[in-house]
Amino acid sequence: MIAEVAAYEPGAFYLRELPCLLKVLEAGPRAEVVVVDGYVSLADDRPGLGWHLHQAIGGTVIGVAKTRYAGAPATAVCRGGSGAPLFVTAIGVSAAEAAGWVAGMHGPFRLPLLLKRVDSLSRSTCKQ
Repeated sequence: MIAEVAAYEPGAFYLRELPCLLKVLEAGPRAEVVVVDGYVSLADDRPGLGWHLHQAIGGTVIGVAKTRYAGAPATAVCRGGSGAPLFVTAIGVSAAEAAGWVAGMHGPFRLPLLLKRVDSLSRSTCKQ
């Protein structure tokens, strides 16, 4: 559990999420690739959550978003027969390679099973 989480600030999602991600990553072995729910880069080369995480820890960070952010340099990936794509951005690996990795992640649905499970776990342990 993370004792204090900053309030949501439009345009600065990373201020709330990054400290939590860093705490979680501190608790385990160093990851070569981290996948985040969000964007690495936003429109006009504005840094997103993934970019800030990469600056903090290095390595490869892949952003997987469920909704398009206008102007973001994302690669659309359709999975599981869904017509609604996921939007993939990356740093430390090409966007095409990251998109291929996301397309190949386990699970029969639009959202890879691992990402669905992480989302579910984080929601079930949060006090709203």
